Amino acid sequence: GAFLRKTSLDELPQIYNILAGQMSIIGPRPALYNQYDLIEARDRVHANDIRPGLTGLAQVNGRDELPIDVKARYDGEYAAHLTFGMDLKIFFHSFSYVFQRRGVVEGGTGSLHGSDDESPSK
Repeated sequence: GAFLRKTSLDELPQIYNILAGQMSIIGPRPALYNQYDLIEARDRVHANDIRPGLTGLAQVNGRDELPIDVKARYDGEYAAHLTFGMDLKIFFHSFSYVFQRRGVVEGGTGSLHGSDDESPSK
């Protein structure tokens, strides 16, 4: 299980959701059913108004290491500035994150070195 998580192979079944039109390749990662704080924070920045994705701006800027409010800010920035160029940038940065196994925190969010003063404008 740890190998699947660190290599992001556990995300492969979501390809079905992309093919079924329920998800995009790029967009805010879907929140878990019990992540009420993330869902609420994303509601405030309208990130829940767009289709969720396999990878997104928050994933290429810290992934699981980000605190909920910072993750929501990245997701809101993405929702407010949807462009093909941004999608391409996120897509290619995602490969870097996956192959380097960066930003994966087993079983949590924001438990490493994310901070509230991080800016989503990297």
